[in-house]
Amino acid sequence: MKLVSNNDAQLFMNANPELDILCLSHLRWNFVYQRPQHLLSRAATRQRVFFFEEPVHHDGEAFLEMRNEKPNLVVAVPHLPHGLSEAQQIEMQEMLLDELISTFRIKNYLAWYYTPMALKFTKRLDPDLVVYDCMDQLSHFKFASPELPRLEQALFSKADLVFTGGYSLYEAKRDMHPNVYAFPSSVDVAHFAKARNDSQVPNDMKNIKGPKIGYMGVIDERIDLELIEGIARMRPEWNIIMLGPIVKIDPASLPQLPNIHYLGGKGYDELPHYLATWDIGMLPFARNDATRYISPTKTPEYLAAGLQVISTSIRDVCKPYGEMKLAAIADAVETFVFHAQRMLEDGPTVEWQAKVEAFLAKVSWDKTFDAMHELIALEDSKNKEEELNDTSPAAISFSKDLRMSPKVNVNNGVAAMPS
Repeated sequence: MKLVSNNDAQLFMNANPELDILCLSHLRWNFVYQRPQHLLSRAATRQRVFFFEEPVHHDGEAFLEMRNEKPNLVVAVPHLPHGLSEAQQIEMQEMLLDELISTFRIKNYLAWYYTPMALKFTKRLDPDLVVYDCMDQLSHFKFASPELPRLEQALFSKADLVFTGGYSLYEAKRDMHPNVYAFPSSVDVAHFAKARNDSQVPNDMKNIKGPKIGYMGVIDERIDLELIEGIARMRPEWNIIMLGPIVKIDPASLPQLPNIHYLGGKGYDELPHYLATWDIGMLPFARNDATRYISPTKTPEYLAAGLQVISTSIRDVCKPYGEMKLAAIADAVETFVFHAQRMLEDGPTVEWQAKVEAFLAKVSWDKTFDAMHELIALEDSKNKEEELNDTSPAAISFSKDLRMSPKVNVNNGVAAMPS
């Protein structure tokens, strides 16, 4: 990673015929490595990607931090002075976004939204295509802006394509736009499979003895803290490992017991080392509005690491993982302990391992992005055809053919075609 200068920007120019991607994100690139990073890192092997984050507030003047995270991928972070009104913040973000576009001479591009809130400062954009990758029901999250539902409706009106982060989210959104496609969470199998033969024990795991049941991910309002405490109290000889940053909740509200270990956030490259020391991977999500539509990426990641999995009854985990017997489902402490005890005693069965391998052979972030890229290319071609022919019979025929085209197989399922 390095900061980008104007000279660097010129070196960053290329003659790639692919559309540039201008991503508007509510998530920070260097926070938790998840869906946006997986997809856009793959996009950067084909085209230029610009990842525009939410602003950082400080005591100085407004400026745009631009850093080259990897070849063909620039992260841009607006720095705004404290004390600005909302209108002033929007105006400055518009100005800094213009600076990014001017610096890198971004002309033909795809606007890729992760948050509808970005519409407030992107009204002047004129992209060739608009994609809304709806990875969560953001309006249900803690501290969500009351404007989100209205802005999401506006984004649906603006978007050419809508992707959803899971099947339950697809079902909630499919009637809101003619081109909605389901792309559930996937996995980099090779990365997490390193845990199966990893002997490198992280320093903060070396003194934790006995069975280990771990969770990796953000620790926030979506976590069932009562479940975690109940398991820890019922089985004091088991260790509960909580790996991830604590956000939006008071750390003092977390259960504090000798066998619950909060190890903080870790880098993506470190995760296999931790998973290699665990016996079971868990998804201890509460059942509330914030978790109603989630499709946890960590489910296939645990499986790729060779871990048996126990999850609460999150819909996109129950189907397909629960139905395929790849993961056990438990909402109550007693049920969780029952499944964990059995897993610890029996270990992974040959039959379960065969099912896991068969499932993982069909999923990958590479396949997910390839399917997305195909849909984007089709939509771009359709738009260009319509521009050439206006409402000619050829344009109408092309549009009809697109909607009748075969479904795109992806991630052990189907990228949902327009209803």
